[in-house]
Amino acid sequence: MMMRTKSTARLGLILLIIALLLPSVLASPNQKVVYVAKFEGVITSYSVDQFSRYIETAERNNAEALIIEIDTPGGNGQAMQEIIQRIKESKVPVIIYVYPPGAIAASAGTYIALGSHLIAMAPSTSIGACEPILGYSSNGSIVKAPEKIRNFYIAYIKSLAEESGRNVTAAEKFITEDLSLTPEEALRANVIELVANDVSDLLKKANGMKTKIPVKGKGYVTLNFTDVKIVEIGPSFKDVIVQYISDPTVAYILINIGMLGLIFGFLTPGWHVPETVGAILLVLGIIGLGYFGYNAAGLILLILAILFFIAEALTPTFGLFTVAGAVTMILGGILLFGGGNEYLIQRSTFSTLRLVIIVIAVLLALFFAFGVSAVIRDRRRKAQTGKEELIGEVGQVVQELNPEGMIRIRGELWRAESKTGERIGVGEKVRVVEVRGLTLIVVREGEHPDEKKEV
Repeated sequence: MMMRTKSTARLGLILLIIALLLPSVLASPNQKVVYVAKFEGVITSYSVDQFSRYIETAERNNAEALIIEIDTPGGNGQAMQEIIQRIKESKVPVIIYVYPPGAIAASAGTYIALGSHLIAMAPSTSIGACEPILGYSSNGSIVKAPEKIRNFYIAYIKSLAEESGRNVTAAEKFITEDLSLTPEEALRANVIELVANDVSDLLKKANGMKTKIPVKGKGYVTLNFTDVKIVEIGPSFKDVIVQYISDPTVAYILINIGMLGLIFGFLTPGWHVPETVGAILLVLGIIGLGYFGYNAAGLILLILAILFFIAEALTPTFGLFTVAGAVTMILGGILLFGGGNEYLIQRSTFSTLRLVIIVIAVLLALFFAFGVSAVIRDRRRKAQTGKEELIGEVGQVVQELNPEGMIRIRGELWRAESKTGERIGVGEKVRVVEVRGLTLIVVREGEHPDEKKEV
């Protein structure tokens, strides 16, 4: 009776646990997810890939929304337009969040915000200042864009504001007056939709809001952030690298140091360190200017790696070009293939391919390292060319040496002279110890060159 009671109690406990766990297990596949990504730095061609990767990740997982925390001073106009177009094609709402406190969404960043489904700002941030410029003059002053370009961007930013129902007048002043707004000013001017202290506050305040532009395939979406799970998407390794070198100041410094390295290396031949480092820095600086995408940048680095390996084969540097080639090959392979659907391969494949890239680079480096070792050993040998190679060789007397005569060595007939002056008969073996013009100086095989016969 007692055993039956224990069994019943155990069964009841198991059923209770299953009843408690079942709702969470059943609910997990339908858990609503909001992805939170981060973008910092100048907007370049690489930024298009980064934004696209964030959006595709959210789309692939059927997220409720994608929040992109942004902090940018602006950047390339063409890249900005491509990012906006990608946001418009997104199948999930994209919320641009100017965050953290102190962050800015200036110039191209403002356009991207106005092209998004919802805009939020954290306290102590700013948005605006969109005057298009061509760059900076030698004295540091701003070179403003021509009127034609300026008018184009005015029309473009106004169309973004009109499409989303935001303040068109303020959007125009972002360019014409270089207007910048605080979060409170932007909210009052109907430029943004809300001010939030953090992501949790943003989700709470945005819950129930309707997107300012339609989501592809869904139209205008009413956001539902009740009981959502927050998943963060971090920048990839290549994103971090490009973020640093794409800073205009860093890119400019890299290009100048690279050029100086090349010049110094060519003027002072030696171990090729200056020109090797200079070539790498120059290429990184050019890539950092942002005129290439990840794929093009990867190809450039791979081509540079091949040039380093060829240089090692033609002018051995005892491993310097080999190391430079291996490093640039690994970086080029990672940038070329990327790690998401918007690149050449799937993310799952990339983890394996990345290992293959590193292994191949190491194997190539080892191959050239062994080749360099062989070159070093060969250079340490005593130089022997032409007739000098015959020293130490053994031949046979075909015409008596008394003290001169003829010997056959390596199938060739040579005039020879006995070093000791003694007579050496036909058929005897002799060894070459010296070369004088076209005459080989020999001794009887087995004798030391300095030995003298007793009379």
